[in-house]
Parts: sequence; structure tokens; C-alpha cells
Amino acid sequence: MAKTRNLPGLWAGLIIVVLLACAAESRGAEKLIWLLRDLAPLTVFDGPKKGQGMIDQLMPALIASMPSYEHVVLRVNKARAIQMLKDQPLACDPTLIWSSARAHSIIYSTPITGLHSNGLAIRRENQPLLEPFVHDQELDLLALLNTKTVKLGVIAQRSYGEWIDEQVSHGPQQQLFIHYGSDPLGSLLQMQRVGRVQAVLGYWPEIQSKADQVGLPKDALIFYPVKGAPKYQLIYIGCSDTEQGREAIHTINAVLANLGDNVLNTLKAQWAIPDHTEEYQESGSVVPSVIER
Repeated sequence: MAKTRNLPGLWAGLIIVVLLACAAESRGAEKLIWLLRDLAPLTVFDGPKKGQGMIDQLMPALIASMPSYEHVVLRVNKARAIQMLKDQPLACDPTLIWSSARAHSIIYSTPITGLHSNGLAIRRENQPLLEPFVHDQELDLLALLNTKTVKLGVIAQRSYGEWIDEQVSHGPQQQLFIHYGSDPLGSLLQMQRVGRVQAVLGYWPEIQSKADQVGLPKDALIFYPVKGAPKYQLIYIGCSDTEQGREAIHTINAVLANLGDNVLNTLKAQWAIPDHTEEYQESGSVVPSVIER
């Protein structure tokens, strides 16, 4: 099994990336803009697991394997990232899920990994609001929204998976609070704390990581998968659908093939729920078949 990267190794990798970027710039290499945001378990910007997300640890190897580009890493919110993927000749986001609505403007890599799908988190004291809509530990999201009893916080321009996106789009739009800020989930959790929204959508590790950053107790929130959504969600690198973007994706796919599944499964295991490591690693098995499109 591949060894897990530690933080010193990560910093060493980043130093190599900087040196490669400088060398590429001196040769007049083409600029590749990487678009990132705080999105555990893929990327973590703050807290005790800072820099230990799966994509955080993959990026140095990925960039080092593409020395012909000048790599620029930008931290941007989701709405800005989607706009840049449309506007820039060569921008890539390594944390995307596939969306038919965006396939005309974004070209996708082969799947990187599979995660447990997005779901809904609510404060424990508000759990009774959901009870009529929970069956077999899954939440009927559209039925909940149609009651107009819960305000749902969502991140602007973010896809939560095609099934969940469809449920949200068919529900009463006045029940949504759409956040465009630089730390949208953190802000939504603060709003949830004071009752301005009752629920938020996201990956459970993402919500837990951000809750820890904003000082919420570990047991403050309860998470529910959404009824009808696939158990796992595939993660892709998406680039501008331009000639430059298609060339970059061709190179990226070759790099991912060379890295192999063991590296990503090792990184994924770091984010497993205790006593559920085998189940969490199982999500990687969906990658080769490219299901749930």
C-alpha cells in the first residue's frame, strides 16, 4: 500500500511545484490556473487537518507531473470558479462533480475518486422538524421543502449532484438561502446557529470540518443522506472546454492513470469514519465504471 504523505512531505512537494513553476515561466510556458476552495475531504484550508485533504495531497504530484505548464493556484468561491472555467482559456478545478448542465462548457477528466454523496445537516435540537420526512435514515428533501417549514442554506453555483439539484430546483425557491461569499459554508453554519437557516447541504466530512473551524461541538449537528440520491458521488477534475483545456485533460488523465487507485484509496482512508474505513474505501470501487452520470 502506498505510504501516506505527511505535512513535511507535502511542503517538500509544494517547494518542487514552485521551482517547476518558476522554470516553466522562464520558458514562457502556458499558464494553467487551478481553482480551489475549502471543501473537505478534498481540500482543507484551516483547522487541525489543514493541507491534509485528498486533493491537497494529490496536487503536488499532479503539478510535478505537468512541468510544461506554469501552474497558478487560486482560492476562489464556487461561483467565481464556474465563471473562470467559462471565461479562461485554461483553468481547472480538481473538486468537481459531473453535471449535464455544465458539460457544454467544462471538459472532465476520468474520475479521481468516489465520496459519499452530499446530504443535509441540521442542528440536533431541530431534528423533530425532519422526522416526518425521514424513512430508513434517508430524508425526502423535496417533501421537506414543500412544507415551507425549513430554510435551507446552499452555496451559489454549486452542484450537489444531479438528483439533489433537481429536488432543490423543484422546491419553493423562497425556502433557499443562497450564499455567494468567500466562506459560504462557514457563514451558513453561523446563520444556522442563530436560526436564520435551519439546514445546510454538503458532504458530511466537509460540514464536520467547517463546524469545527467555527467552534461548533462535534455532536451539534445530525446528517441525513437524501432519499433517491446515489450512495456515492464521483469527483472529477474539470477544465475549460477549449483546445488548451482538452490538451490539459489528456495529460491529467495520463497522470491519474500512472498514480493508480492505491494512492487515492490511502488518502481517502484518512477521512474514514472510525470503524467504517473499509466502507469508505469501497467508494473508490465505483470509479472505473463511471456510474451515476
